Amino acid sequence: MDQDRFEATGFAYRMIAELGWHGAPAFLIPRITSHGRQYDIPVLGNIFPGWLADALVFGVTDLSGDGPALYRRTREQLRSKLDAAQRWPRLAPVMVDRSQAPVQELVFEGEAADLDRYPWLQTNPADAGRYITAGTVFMEDPELGRNVATYRCQVKGPQRLGVNCETGQHGWSFIQRARKRGQKSIPAAIAIGADPITFCVGTSKMAGLGEDELEIAGGLRGTPVELVAATSSGIGVPAHAEIVIEGEIPTDQGEPEGPYGEVYGYLGKQKPWNFFMDVKAITQRADPMIVNAFAGITKLTLSMPQAVTNFVQYKRVIPSLVDLYRPTETIGVLFASIEKRFPGDGMVAGQHLAAGDMFAKLIVVVDSDIDIHDQTQLFQALGTRWQPNPASLLIPQTRGFPLDPSAPTRWVTSKMVIDATRQLPAEGGPERWPEVSRRLLEQKSPGTAALVDERWTEYWAGFRR
Repeated sequence: MDQDRFEATGFAYRMIAELGWHGAPAFLIPRITSHGRQYDIPVLGNIFPGWLADALVFGVTDLSGDGPALYRRTREQLRSKLDAAQRWPRLAPVMVDRSQAPVQELVFEGEAADLDRYPWLQTNPADAGRYITAGTVFMEDPELGRNVATYRCQVKGPQRLGVNCETGQHGWSFIQRARKRGQKSIPAAIAIGADPITFCVGTSKMAGLGEDELEIAGGLRGTPVELVAATSSGIGVPAHAEIVIEGEIPTDQGEPEGPYGEVYGYLGKQKPWNFFMDVKAITQRADPMIVNAFAGITKLTLSMPQAVTNFVQYKRVIPSLVDLYRPTETIGVLFASIEKRFPGDGMVAGQHLAAGDMFAKLIVVVDSDIDIHDQTQLFQALGTRWQPNPASLLIPQTRGFPLDPSAPTRWVTSKMVIDATRQLPAEGGPERWPEVSRRLLEQKSPGTAALVDERWTEYWAGFRR
């Protein structure tokens, strides 16, 4: 593919348009042109397609059915890993010798550590240039330990990378702490092609400041993450990654960075000041692959561990919570179902979610009999159970996601809670709600579903589309 004509980007858009987020497969480009040069290093895209990727990675054996079915099975598989206190199991990473680390089969140092050796892509024509979009950034702090996170990294030259740590993120905190200690720079390493669970935990908010993401990754994997000492700094990096870029991030210097096509599918603003890294060494497998995230086009990572983490956190403050779902396609929308018992339950649940979830701007709460993975049922609940007045709440200003293109001020947003549960009389609802016809069928003729299942193939024997 010719990425100087944005062929890979165009392919990704067309594939998602025709097959959908949950039907589009991962793809591999064996040879690609980028930045005026042809590369034989393969580029991988959409490596976490739909819920099938989550199911495969986390060991679900029954892969039949549609997206919602896979979602539920994977969710239950992961919930079974939680301990009695609803915490993830943890396994500390282990260090291995360089001879056991495929990522250090080849080592390039000094001027030989040349970023132009690899086919980093400029995904969008309006981006500031080529970016490493699926790198896992490793830093260490003498008191807090290790931080593992994913930040976009602009390729600025053979030995220079931009590193976008947003204010308040853990990487930003590590750099600020190093500066306060008097350090002019902090060692860092960027792993490309870490194992899927390590990458997933690095993209999530599953670990707090000072918690080791790799312990959570090891617990989810069931085996410790194997690390090898980076050649230039000794930082532990994934021994089985494809490529590791080692360098130093100045703590008191910055450069302009961006613009960049963000996860929302909109072009983000240029930043007049951002961190950068001077590359000291690059290590790799003998035949590495590059992963490109195609931000704003394809699914970026495994979503299920974060979804389960969020559910457990919110269940503590919303005892009536039954299910929680954020569609991959709609970052700013969150659906929740509750077992409603008292007036106000729906609105209380919605306000807790609005306060705790920085991504969601629209929070829709429905009754437990609504399958929140079924768009038809969700829209039917909105159309038949929701009265805009009084079952809506506009929150004029609260914490938001910094990349939201609609927000005039970064980190600040307005939100709306929609209570689409059946409104009780005390909430302004009718004295008596009519029964749902489908539920009546299930109750009054319980054998019907089994009868239809038994004859389903027979019904369609002569059908031709």
